[in-house]
Amino acid sequence: MKERIYLSSPHMSDEGYEMEYIQEAFDTNWIAPLGENVNGFEKELAEKVGSKAAAALTSGTAAIHLALKAAGVGEGDIVFCPTLTFSATVNPIIYQNAIPVFIDSDYKTWNMSPQALEEAIEKYPEVKAVIVVHLYGLSADMDRIMEICKKHNIVVIEDAAESLGTFYKDKHTGTIGDYGIFSFNGNKIITTSGGGMLVSNNEERIAKVRFWATQSRDRARHYQHSELGFNYRMSNVVAGIGRGQLKILDQRVAKKRYIFEFYKRELNRLEGIEFMPDNEWDKPNYWLSCMTLTGNVRPIDVIKALEKENIESRPLWKPMHLQPYFTGYDLVGSDISEKLFENGVCLPSDTKMTDEDLEKVVKIIKGLWAE
Repeated sequence: MKERIYLSSPHMSDEGYEMEYIQEAFDTNWIAPLGENVNGFEKELAEKVGSKAAAALTSGTAAIHLALKAAGVGEGDIVFCPTLTFSATVNPIIYQNAIPVFIDSDYKTWNMSPQALEEAIEKYPEVKAVIVVHLYGLSADMDRIMEICKKHNIVVIEDAAESLGTFYKDKHTGTIGDYGIFSFNGNKIITTSGGGMLVSNNEERIAKVRFWATQSRDRARHYQHSELGFNYRMSNVVAGIGRGQLKILDQRVAKKRYIFEFYKRELNRLEGIEFMPDNEWDKPNYWLSCMTLTGNVRPIDVIKALEKENIESRPLWKPMHLQPYFTGYDLVGSDISEKLFENGVCLPSDTKMTDEDLEKVVKIIKGLWAE
């Protein structure tokens, strides 16, 4: 059996930074939630991205959920989000008994179309919040989106689960809107095995999020709860992994960019291939290297050819408005997200890949054009 080449798998530091923090948690017996690693991870990540405050949580999904709650989203409220995303972006809207409205993509960014956003506001002027996703590490057109949302007093939540280390102009994605979320799932650019972070310059709201995430336990000698709470706080051990991983974030971003540039250099001239968009204001982390195919070779051909050699790849996200659970919710825009899904493929982008691995992938793909 050939050794598997993964799409994007966990990659611990060669220096063993993670174990230092984990060992400290064991030595001090701070295994349960909260502790020095949680405090340190919040502080260090906030400093890294340039945000005033952060709350370490159990997942990026939990971070979106509490961002919506912090934004005052409740039953019956309208929330806009891209249709081309993972379901974790939209599920928390349902958790809050709110109503998602899906916004189409544009080809310029593969992210939320500002034009479709404006159309959606005309149709739903009562919208309470907008969740913007930075898909595959590509930043959305944030100046335009923020201009539109500020004009209409709409809260902006950035789903930067896939874009830690990406810059929009000179700012980290996740720090431009009112709230930003990051994910540390096993496949992300850095991982804590599972976990997420909510960041904001509104320190009072982040303090409230920490309260909600710790079962909304009031300050009292006995257990007292005046609000609905959630068991969403990150554990001290998991946060220790995050502190170690944060030290090598820049290395991981550099390797992801190297992988993307390798694919683009080797495959760009093949007929019908187009790689992810490149905008002058965007400095992506290239979490996944993705391309679209519009010729005779289809994404499924690439996926199956790589699969035969034990190499993992996958289609782009299937739009939410095409998902069985969400078919009853509105889509504003055209069919750009559907076209991207139909024609797109995510290539293996694992930071442990060697040049030999990359050459193998490229050779297999080129072979499809020679048939």
